[in-house]
Amino acid sequence: MLKKIFAKNPKTIIEEIFSPMYGEVISLSEVPDPVFAQKMMGDGIAVIPKDGKVVSPVKGQIIQVFPTKHAIGIRTKHGLEILIHVGLDTVELNGEGYEVTVSEGQKVKIGDPIMNVDIEFIEKNNKEIVTPIIITNSAEKTEKIVVREAGEIQRGEYILKCYVVN
Repeated sequence: MLKKIFAKNPKTIIEEIFSPMYGEVISLSEVPDPVFAQKMMGDGIAVIPKDGKVVSPVKGQIIQVFPTKHAIGIRTKHGLEILIHVGLDTVELNGEGYEVTVSEGQKVKIGDPIMNVDIEFIEKNNKEIVTPIIITNSAEKTEKIVVREAGEIQRGEYILKCYVVN
């Protein structure tokens, strides 16, 4: 009985994620890769970028920079782990066309530059430029995720609202 009285109830915290790129928002189900479209890596959204500047979508810490520079992982203070995966099958480019401006362990704020991408180079190499933004631990950390409607988006505009269990 006392355990129930003094047990901590988990709190739900709303954490917003902002667009890391300027472009067009699309649903994950529209991404031409089943790993993302079927949410095998987690829930989220995607952007078809119109330029190559990528900024941090959250305040947090860089937890992973892929050796091929095509993807970056960021953890928020409430424990959401966000993957920004620029392009599809771009791992095959071995880092060409990508300039990462952060390193693992670095703290970032919303809007801090994290990467520059040569969109034309990626397209010339027959790669999709669509960029999934995935919450890789969404199943464990979120009650629900509200995604922005499809359409044009600017860097720094709201893209996802996550109800985080803390």
